[in-house]
Amino acid sequence: MNAKPVSEEVIKFLHRIGIDTRFVSIVDNHIFVNNQRFSRFSNKRQETFIKKFPNFVISRSNIFQKICTRASRVLAKSLKPGDIIFINVNEKCSNFVLNVILEPYTRKYGIKLINGSVIEDAIESDADSIALPLTLDDEVENVVGNILNGEKIDVLSLKIKYDTKNNLKLIYPLLNVRRSWLVHWLEKLDHEYKYSSNDSYAVDLIEFFEGFIPDVRENILKSALYVVNECVYD
Repeated sequence: MNAKPVSEEVIKFLHRIGIDTRFVSIVDNHIFVNNQRFSRFSNKRQETFIKKFPNFVISRSNIFQKICTRASRVLAKSLKPGDIIFINVNEKCSNFVLNVILEPYTRKYGIKLINGSVIEDAIESDADSIALPLTLDDEVENVVGNILNGEKIDVLSLKIKYDTKNNLKLIYPLLNVRRSWLVHWLEKLDHEYKYSSNDSYAVDLIEFFEGFIPDVRENILKSALYVVNECVYD
């Protein structure tokens, strides 16, 4: 099942009034501003747009812009022009987040978004990649859990292939995004962000360290990647 395409009339009008649509997400009748400066979506231009399309809602959120900036660092390395990206519709909340984050790249890189419920949908659509909702917290909690349980450190995001036969890759748009940012952003939109943690001890330990080290999650992930890469090359 394909994601609902954005109306060409909407895109053309946004361009006409000077808005760079590579820096906004357009999902249904909602426009999310990903980068206030680069999109040039001023209040005056917003008024002009709403007069033409009064059924649209415009969302401006500093935390969402922060999410998009972090996601762009991953996507710049993960996407290629014209890629077909599969997103699972069964996980409603993460499906919404991934569609909003990836939507501008349909114009930036000319990618195509495919929404489906089973992996066969991705294969039948000749998808290049599967987008997974792995967050920074998910990755770090897994690493800390490995350490606490005396297990080998396993960095989930290093798995980049789903299916070698069909050449399906895995991408992680939210890898650098904190879960709390997503919760804050979605609550403002009256969405409920559901998640579960497999190791409460790991969560408690990370939150404890956060009181002393503000970027503890980012630092743990960097250290884990360093250790894993060293083991690979030794």
